[in-house]
Amino acid sequence: MDPLGTFVAALGCSACVVVCGLVFAAHKLGLFYQLFHKVETQSPRHGGESVAEVLRAHGVKFVFTLVGGHISPILVACEKVGIRIVDTRHEATAVFAADAVARLSGTVGVAAVTAGPGLTNTVTAVKNAQMAESPLLLMGGAAGTLLQGRGALQDIDQMSLFKPLCKFCASIRTVREIVPTIRKALAIAQSGTPGPVFIEFPIDTLYPYHLVAKELGVTNVPKGLMGKIMSWYLNNHLKNLFAGAWEKRDVSPLPVNIPLSTNDQVQRCIELVSRAKKPVILLGSQATLPPTPVDDIRKALEVLGIPCFLGGMSRGLLGKNSPIHIRQNRRDALKEADLVLLAGTVCDFRLSYGRVLNRRSKIIAVNRDKSQLLKNSDMFWKPTLAIQGDAGSFLVQLSKGLKGHRCPEEWTQSLRAGDATKENTNRAKADEKTDRHLNPLKVLHTVDELMAEDSFIVADGGDFVGSAAYIMRPRGPLRWLDPGAFGTLGVGGGFALGAKLCRPDSEVWVVYGDGSLGYSVAEFDTFTRHKTPVIAVVGNDACWSQISRDQVPILGSNVACGLAFTDYHTVADGFGGKGYLIGRDDEDRLSDIIRQAQTEAREGKATLLNVLIGKTNFREGSISV
Repeated sequence: MDPLGTFVAALGCSACVVVCGLVFAAHKLGLFYQLFHKVETQSPRHGGESVAEVLRAHGVKFVFTLVGGHISPILVACEKVGIRIVDTRHEATAVFAADAVARLSGTVGVAAVTAGPGLTNTVTAVKNAQMAESPLLLMGGAAGTLLQGRGALQDIDQMSLFKPLCKFCASIRTVREIVPTIRKALAIAQSGTPGPVFIEFPIDTLYPYHLVAKELGVTNVPKGLMGKIMSWYLNNHLKNLFAGAWEKRDVSPLPVNIPLSTNDQVQRCIELVSRAKKPVILLGSQATLPPTPVDDIRKALEVLGIPCFLGGMSRGLLGKNSPIHIRQNRRDALKEADLVLLAGTVCDFRLSYGRVLNRRSKIIAVNRDKSQLLKNSDMFWKPTLAIQGDAGSFLVQLSKGLKGHRCPEEWTQSLRAGDATKENTNRAKADEKTDRHLNPLKVLHTVDELMAEDSFIVADGGDFVGSAAYIMRPRGPLRWLDPGAFGTLGVGGGFALGAKLCRPDSEVWVVYGDGSLGYSVAEFDTFTRHKTPVIAVVGNDACWSQISRDQVPILGSNVACGLAFTDYHTVADGFGGKGYLIGRDDEDRLSDIIRQAQTEAREGKATLLNVLIGKTNFREGSISV
């Protein structure tokens, strides 16, 4: 029972029980703490200032939000200390944007949303960050400490929602807890396997003393004995809430714990790799995590000279035309390989749960997370060596130990020959005419050829985006952002927003399917208001094609898969951006229109290319479930 519940129950009992209940409540409310710590009842300060102070000390530059009264003190205080507040049109977008900042900046991304529905709207985005291993801090408002569970506005059990999704969850109960709790949360978010953390801020921990006192009604209580008892109780609660609130506290970052491979493990890997004739490396997003700079990882891979397949955030790690980056025929290469190094890559559905690995191959797996390290190893594959540690630093150590050793050139050349054959086939398919509208492959090839060398690519969609993954070439490390293992649609607006804020001088492209665009098209309003001119390319085939491709032949119906060739370009115009409609009649002008969109973006307008596309068989047989 909470302290107020104890107090209420005591009112109906004997005087002895009343006294016992009050003593218990006094203890729970920190009566004795108040004796040794000052309570500044006249201070205009509020808990939001403590939040801002810690975030600034940790190098946080942006807080993404959708405003709400529960969290206003946090937003106002952060703005005053120079942290940019970026408000979005949906709470999920705020978390997606924080996720993108975490991936690109090497720090924790931060979002703050209001209580109840504000927080429930973030659940999908938080789960996506958990599975993508992105360190982010979600701060949420909550009903006052004495009103939780009593029918207050937007009051639900928020902790139960986020405990399965977050590495750490905490509910602030007094103002003095704010600083140490945020420091702890930020360290946990980055330690081990990175991930989201959640802190709940009851509204009375964020506003100034005089406002909280007024809302508690400490001066408006019944007369008589009951009134005196209630007044004592409420005043005691209030003073404990603010006791020691403004005492000086350390706000600097706590140490971050990162698991590392041992020298013995690295040495054993050196021996295995040095004997391999057909090695390959599969890199996942985890290989790009701090503390090892991505450029150091790139140099290490170039020293090793081993053919690499790149996935997730590691796409682009080797640049646009690296001789060791193999883009095609991964399944065939894994069948032939005599050694496979899984560097932050997980044997989930993306690797057919490990079934694509040759059982005769030596398998070295490196991952920070033990459960991911050995996923499905009890069924479809067996690691020769499993190392729980950071993949990026491991690769740097491995390259130092193998300095002077080179992968057999004929193996790399054979894989590159297969790449060239497949890419020529793809190029020929891009030149085919579709039944109507434009060939999506040609559109993607044209965009890839024209995008700037400093471009970032955000992937949000199914069929059209799946094709883009084969055709578009990220120009450098951390320049491809997709949702990751959760396969979440709707990341586009938030990811693009976060990327453009982190890299304001670079082109940021969002590749949308027409289905996924519906989740975040309203964020063109955000792009306009916050002067983040991104470029969106929408493959508009009036269909959820990734689903329809299987549903129609298997189940004989296109139900719920059909959309319309909607004028998405006019929506962009309405939100202050610039939209272009591109159909078959514009095929000869496609390059010119793309260049015009780039010019518009450089001049400060978010642009949307609504490209009407036809159907191809390019991705027949790809995974849709």
